[in-house]
Amino acid sequence: MSTATANKPIIGISMGDPAGVGPEIIAAALARDQVHALCRPIVIGDAGVMRNAVRYAKSDLKVRSIPKVSDATFARDGIDVYDLNNVDIARLELGKVSAMAGNAAFEAVRTMIELAASGAIAATVTAPIHKEALVAAGHHFPGHTEIFAHFTGTSDFTMMLAAGSLRVVHVSTHVSLRQACDAVTRQRVLKVIELAHDACRRLGIERPRIGVAGLNPHASDGGLFGSEEREQIIPAVEAARAKGIDVEGPQPPDTFFAKAVGGAYDICVAMYHDQGHIPVKCQGFKYDAKARAWTSVNGINVSLGLPIIRTSVDHGTAFDQAGKGTASDASLLDAIEYAARLASHRE
Repeated sequence: MSTATANKPIIGISMGDPAGVGPEIIAAALARDQVHALCRPIVIGDAGVMRNAVRYAKSDLKVRSIPKVSDATFARDGIDVYDLNNVDIARLELGKVSAMAGNAAFEAVRTMIELAASGAIAATVTAPIHKEALVAAGHHFPGHTEIFAHFTGTSDFTMMLAAGSLRVVHVSTHVSLRQACDAVTRQRVLKVIELAHDACRRLGIERPRIGVAGLNPHASDGGLFGSEEREQIIPAVEAARAKGIDVEGPQPPDTFFAKAVGGAYDICVAMYHDQGHIPVKCQGFKYDAKARAWTSVNGINVSLGLPIIRTSVDHGTAFDQAGKGTASDASLLDAIEYAARLASHRE
């Protein structure tokens, strides 16, 4: 292995739900020179699933089953798979929810967290999992972020989505809208502002410009449409400013994100899941109504506040495309690039 190659971060990529498109977009991405220019990739999952995925992706890469990270060769003509050997290929049905697939996806993530915590890999990237399959396997987590938080013992964390220059972090994510309103507290909003500031610094932005959305219509219009801005969000913004953070808000949500797309902020703080997800996906996802197909699925997910680096695609398992070799690897490429940037900055 050359010195230049050895200096690149080792990045683990979990295969995702084996019944979805995760394995095949990994196979497609790892056939690209740009990935190997950034990092030394290793897939955590089932080698048999990845051999099928290489075939679906119409790739000639060779899948190498390895029992430990130190056995990886990172040769350009192949894919190193930290082989969990936990999928019965004869029973696997593409595009179908199953406990076997859900458990395989979960074990890949759990194992990858252990590898990152031990220092065997520098960063983690996750392919999509299916929440119903997770539950069928007895793993009751609403998503990747909560799995990572649980196994790293993290309590203060949040989700960052990014599409191009638009970055959004969330005060709450996988809770009901009623619970999301209750989650808007001074302490939580301040913590998310701080996590956003730290994430931008780690990406090389020396003095991040942070914008904060309001919770209510028109950011409550001075209290006409709610009290959360006055009682919780404004005090949090003022506390962040007192710490030297460049932050504005709360801004009326209906115009706030248009300003962000125009370059007003390096990162935005959204108050709840859909408020933050919708603008990012409008920016990165494109749909062709005539073809009834997505023509672009750009965007990534980064878990902030964890002791390890975790990035992810910003789309689901796409069961309807599984095995067809038509799923785009664009979001995965973005996630790998972000992981490599964060790992290099940490080192």
